Amino acid sequence: MNKAFVREPDSTAPAKCPRCGSLGTSVSSATLDAWLTPPARRALPDTANFCPYARCEVVYFDQFERVITVDEIERPVYPKDPSAPICGCFGFSLDDIEADLAEGGVARTKALVTRAKTADAHCVTAAPDGRSCIAEVQRCYMKLRSE
Repeated sequence: MNKAFVREPDSTAPAKCPRCGSLGTSVSSATLDAWLTPPARRALPDTANFCPYARCEVVYFDQFERVITVDEIERPVYPKDPSAPICGCFGFSLDDIEADLAEGGVARTKALVTRAKTADAHCVTAAPDGRSCIAEVQRCYMKLRSE
């Protein structure tokens, strides 16, 4: 098709998931390389977006609405799968937060937050969104605590 008839994506607008409309989180090629199989990786450019909406089957998408869905990923992705680790670096999960709450403390959660700030954390390749889990862990802790 002639490029004159192809609409270029608007690079100033926040990227929205083509299936659910959630705002995506930009991810780097290092994150995509770590999470995608070679065939799936070839389907997306060097940068793409992560869809954070738990009920959406899309994990990654690009500006041309090409998508990689949950069934194309070889390991569980949080929050798409609540049993998947929230922290890919250290394997911290909702079960750990629930154990802290059951014990009336924050030992596991506090230890993770401390550890996530060290050089041992490799969020760019371990987290599906390429970012530190600290904010999400704290959000989950507060949500579960209020329930």
